[in-house]
Amino acid sequence: MVEIRRCEVLVVGGGPGGYVAGIRSAQLGLDTVIVEGSKYGGTCLIRGCIPSKAIIHAAERFESLSQHAKDGGHMGISVREAPSLNMKHLVDWKDAIVDRLNKGVESLLKTAGAEVIHGWATFTGPKTCRVELDGEQLDIEANNVILATGSSHIDLPFMPCDEELILSSTGALDLQELPKTAAIVGGGYIGLELGCALAKLGTEVTVIEGMGDVLAMMDKEIRRPLEIWLKKHGVKIYRNALARGAERIESGEEGEIRLKYEMDGENHSIDVDRILVTVGRRANLSGWGLEETGVRLGPDGRFIRTDRKCRTNIPGVYAIGDVAGEPMLAHKASAEGEMVAEIISGLEREFDNVAIPAIVFTEPEIVSVGLDPNSARERGEDIITGKFPLAANGRALTLEAEKTAGFIRVTARKSDHVILGIQAVGSHVAELHGEFVLALEMGALLEDIEGTIHAHPTMTEAFHESVLKTLGHAIHSA
Repeated sequence: MVEIRRCEVLVVGGGPGGYVAGIRSAQLGLDTVIVEGSKYGGTCLIRGCIPSKAIIHAAERFESLSQHAKDGGHMGISVREAPSLNMKHLVDWKDAIVDRLNKGVESLLKTAGAEVIHGWATFTGPKTCRVELDGEQLDIEANNVILATGSSHIDLPFMPCDEELILSSTGALDLQELPKTAAIVGGGYIGLELGCALAKLGTEVTVIEGMGDVLAMMDKEIRRPLEIWLKKHGVKIYRNALARGAERIESGEEGEIRLKYEMDGENHSIDVDRILVTVGRRANLSGWGLEETGVRLGPDGRFIRTDRKCRTNIPGVYAIGDVAGEPMLAHKASAEGEMVAEIISGLEREFDNVAIPAIVFTEPEIVSVGLDPNSARERGEDIITGKFPLAANGRALTLEAEKTAGFIRVTARKSDHVILGIQAVGSHVAELHGEFVLALEMGALLEDIEGTIHAHPTMTEAFHESVLKTLGHAIHSA
């Protein structure tokens, strides 16, 4: 017998977009059902943002202890022995954080009043789906549907991830032993974040990048400190190099798997213990009955087409997060989820954000909010810019945040001094992004930041100084 559940709002997908939509819908008094086929929290919480940042933090601690163990120590602190790493215990610690947050998300949904369902939803119509529950079937009929099915890593057809020797980012976060050598196929933010962490832990890392530069999403000036760090830590980067396949090495003397790649018209290979494939992500458009919903895709067929209210072509059906297009960022998905819930409840909302922050948790960290100088000029803006080095900031020196030649750069319109974009690179700069985004969302002028007193000694002073630099009168920089 098939049970039928009718509701006002059906959310499919419990990631950072879906669960926020579910909580907000329930808070607004809407009868809400949310369905998730795996663990609540989605890619970001379960196998992406959160677990990777845990590994990155552990790698920073390990590298710091290693410095203290060297001859003479560091900061006047020395330890008798070099630190040792138990990768399984590190992964267990990471998993404990993930489990805690997963349970927290489910608790928040239930507390708000949403009905939480564990199962795979398959649509049978625009607003109807069937969920398999331990051999039983549940049909759900909704007045409104929020599609939040997320995205998955892209597999290379000639070199699919087996999560044993060829790993996706998910497999890389579950390593039980630290590989001595690793090749990373794809020099985007996911590959470089994992690459920096592995290098700090002691793995010899090689990056195979198909384009002319790693982290091509960022401009050359902002990438430079990262490139310095990678070179200093022995990370090899092969640019304009295309992976062509892999084969297991039977002897295992130089590594366990051989990666074949093409560069400058010639064939090359490298023997490593593990290969990480991080060539991007694609929206989850199949396996849940998209074709039954009547929802249209965008011109390139990669995402569900939506408007500024996340509405699809089917009335009452919305799409949010990765499945609805770039940027594929958790905080963008969450903002859309909250907005759609409020629209369904009758509030007037639309997605009209000036800036969505992009942060790369490499060493050093990179933050970009709004336009960089090149992008601003391409839009026809006459601009002024200012760059303040972290080496001139006292707090940055005490935190060693300046050691990679980091800085904060501000771009503003010359005529009226409206701030158009802010970029920063350096250790710990990710935590400064909130002030950057707020400045752009409020339409701040350079003079607004100039007249705001920033506490001393803090790294936010560097933002203040970068604004003064843009105005031509920085205090602590020539």
